[in-house]
Amino acid sequence: MCGIFNATSNTGATASLNAGGVNLEAISPGAWGNHLKMTITHDDTATTEVAAQQGVEVTDLFNITIEDLKTGSREDYLNVSVVTGPRRLDNILSNLSRLAIVPISFTLPATRPSDGEYIVPEANKTVDGEKIDINNFIGSGFEDQKIGLYALEKVDLFNLLCIPPYTETNDVDPTLIDTAAKYCEDRRAMLIVDPHSDWTNKTKVLKQDESNCLEKYILTRSKNAALFFPRLKQSNPLNDNRMEKFVPCGAVAGIMARTDSQRGVWKAPAGIDATLRGVPELSVKLTNAENGELNPLGVNCLRSFPNIGRVIWGARTLRGADMLADEYKYVPVRRLALFIEETLFRGTQWVVFEPNDEPLWAQIRMNVGSFMHTLFRQGAFQGSSPKEAYFVKCDKDTTPQNDIDRGIVNIVVGFAPLKPAEFVVIKLQQIAGDLEF
Repeated sequence: MCGIFNATSNTGATASLNAGGVNLEAISPGAWGNHLKMTITHDDTATTEVAAQQGVEVTDLFNITIEDLKTGSREDYLNVSVVTGPRRLDNILSNLSRLAIVPISFTLPATRPSDGEYIVPEANKTVDGEKIDINNFIGSGFEDQKIGLYALEKVDLFNLLCIPPYTETNDVDPTLIDTAAKYCEDRRAMLIVDPHSDWTNKTKVLKQDESNCLEKYILTRSKNAALFFPRLKQSNPLNDNRMEKFVPCGAVAGIMARTDSQRGVWKAPAGIDATLRGVPELSVKLTNAENGELNPLGVNCLRSFPNIGRVIWGARTLRGADMLADEYKYVPVRRLALFIEETLFRGTQWVVFEPNDEPLWAQIRMNVGSFMHTLFRQGAFQGSSPKEAYFVKCDKDTTPQNDIDRGIVNIVVGFAPLKPAEFVVIKLQQIAGDLEF
């Protein structure tokens, strides 16, 4: 599960309107909803067969079009009704619409709404809420109250976290990045970190005398965080489709999810298959030499190649700098370890209150070993045999009497991870003299 997370501030009200007798409101608060338009028409082509399928009368059916006049977004819903049936308007909008809903407090009328075009009246227009800052994410008591960043405590599981920019300067506070990385370590998740908005070339990333350089902007060197550079360039539908810069975290998270599904969490989300679909351009065009400088520092580069397109060309954690020589240098190795840890933590809850002795340990070894062997058969580990690929230990050596007395059972699992091939080294040898065949 991936969360693209943004905190909420004191938001404005929600724009609303009455469309021919049916109350509708924007799906979320803010001034954007002021631009909504609803069009209701009677479907003269609706047949008794269509009505019969829904268990309603032909005269109950109508069409509704919802438009955002500012962005051009449009949704069409045909043959809906306000009476009980499979296409009742409130259910259809709550399940499908990304623009409007019927308020829960509103009771649908007994008859079809009147045909016509409806816009948000001046009296129902609203304004945006206060601007978000770091204080909406972290602060005293936030963790206990499960608010801000810690609203994720209400979520049972997430494994990727993105925090898009929320300030006018278009950058997340370094302190929040550091705090979020530590929180991800607690939740067995990965934080995808975006580059600073001023990183317009490789030098800006590396220049030590600037406050926004790599070592000063990225306060964390967490093994549960990964940085990607540069930003993307795409058209902005909120600004007349002009080309603007956007952070890559959402696109990177999508590629990670796609790679997980197609190849497995142990496959690096990088390479020619890790294409940034729908991204026409990158904000910085990096060369092989520049990539070679940034990669050993733990910066994952986004590259553009002819006939391939825009791709992720790096898979290191922020502990991935060569000088750190960390065992969790690579994103897939770290994510595989987190996956195994989370799965085994959830999958061994049954051992609670079982007699803590050899019969229990043998059952644990069998269950955990079966899980690890499945991963081995899927190609998650190095080694040509299970013995070379992984081990599972749970016995009197891992759980001495002192731990038994304290109600603790210890399970030790090890695996030989597959590490991505970052560089292809080709050695050529020239043979002098004549060749004999």
